[in-house]
Amino acid sequence: MDILENTVQPYAWGSRAAIAALRGLPPASGPEAELWMGAHPLAPSRVRRGGALRSLAELVAAAPEAELGRRAVAEHGAQLPFLFKVLAAEQPLSLQAHPDVVQAQQGFAREDAAGVARDAPTRNYRDPHPKPEILCALTPFDALCGFRPVDEALAVLDRLAVPPLAPVRERLAAGGPEGLREAFLWLSTLPVPERGPLVAATATAAAHRTSGAFADAFAWTGRLAALYPADPGVAVALLLRLVHLAPGEALYLPAGNMHAYLRGLGVELMASSDNVLRGGLTPKHVDVPELLRVLRFDEAPIPVLQPSAAADGEAVYLTPARHFELSRVALAGRPFVAEVIGPEILLCTEGHVTAAPAGAEPAVLGPGGSAFVPGTTGRYALGGTGVVFRAALPRLRR
Repeated sequence: MDILENTVQPYAWGSRAAIAALRGLPPASGPEAELWMGAHPLAPSRVRRGGALRSLAELVAAAPEAELGRRAVAEHGAQLPFLFKVLAAEQPLSLQAHPDVVQAQQGFAREDAAGVARDAPTRNYRDPHPKPEILCALTPFDALCGFRPVDEALAVLDRLAVPPLAPVRERLAAGGPEGLREAFLWLSTLPVPERGPLVAATATAAAHRTSGAFADAFAWTGRLAALYPADPGVAVALLLRLVHLAPGEALYLPAGNMHAYLRGLGVELMASSDNVLRGGLTPKHVDVPELLRVLRFDEAPIPVLQPSAAADGEAVYLTPARHFELSRVALAGRPFVAEVIGPEILLCTEGHVTAAPAGAEPAVLGPGGSAFVPGTTGRYALGGTGVVFRAALPRLRR
């Protein structure tokens, strides 16, 4: 078991205080958006072995079965199948969706064949992998997640009564996924000179709807318009569900789900991929035709996940993901023994805990501390008092 040294990503939307406070540090001089734990090539964690710091990605590549275990290698190849993060959103992230495995493979091959550099700002597919993900709130957390039912989206527009949005309402009135698709397409391809006036009219109307139905969504409209005054994503956001998570609640985001994290601190677990197709609220590349290949316009609800109790203080967030499983272990002096079925990353978010395989010296983790558990460990014990999140392979279920 190895204590991890991790990279903090300084994206502009991050918080100067949230990740620092979790780690017991003073506020940072600049934004801290994501703490990465894993072996992703863009920012692999480091471990100390043989008296030297070594990249976890290099260790996995050198001895995949020893580091990951046979099951992980058989199912996912010679790479750590997940990436674990602490995410701190001070400002909203972009509207975005992720591809499924077939879309990722085809898109990656297509852009390679076209000669698009893998680090080009116009590149959509940076690897051939899907990117399902789960976000579990550590503080109250706001997010946009999935399209509203058409009837609800129409009620939002009727409450606003903004003339420039009339074409959106006309397209929604067709009903079902096709109505949502056409409404999104109209907004996303709006001529540039018309974007600022539409956003301004929408924000002005929203500012006068401070109570009653959809008041919380309209409050976000004003915030988004202040950040992106000429981005039609401000209006697209009104077509999406606004979700409020309490600490301990989670969202699972499958392929094709349009979403945006708005504000809060949480732990995020995903397949180890960097494929993001953006749909607005960003100065970065937006490829509407490619996004439309990926987006799902169904009206199925996106449930807020509550964990299912397992044993000895562990609670599991059940999802259909093949690449990962997230669970939360609450320790109160009684040890917790884990059976290892593949590689794991442990993250302490409260208290001080120890983690050790049988007969080994324990690793001591405080808030923000993390450790890598090789997939060949067999079992280990957690002790102390605190909260630990486990990122692991899905356990086999009937």
